Amino acid sequence: MSDIELPDGTYTAVVDNVEDGLATVFFERDDEEVGNAVIEATRLPPDARHADAVLSVTIGDRSIEAASYYPESTANRAAEAQDRFDRLSKRPPSDEDG
Repeated sequence: MSDIELPDGTYTAVVDNVEDGLATVFFERDDEEVGNAVIEATRLPPDARHADAVLSVTIGDRSIEAASYYPESTANRAAEAQDRFDRLSKRPPSDEDG
């Protein structure tokens, strides 16, 4: 487990995965990934201890001081990812289709 190597402040956090009581979390600011960390899953709200959970976290002294889970943002992000996958998985039209 590592300390969170980010300046103190508020970030959007996205849980990548949770395994054996540890969560891999990616941190974003202004829609740009700025870092990641492996932390004890118990440091996250209970509802957010799953892959793709979206949270707002406050980092202070290299750890999470506060975290709020956003289920609506989690659902929206999942829907956007599915839409992107669906668009990419469609076969482009061939010359024979036209």
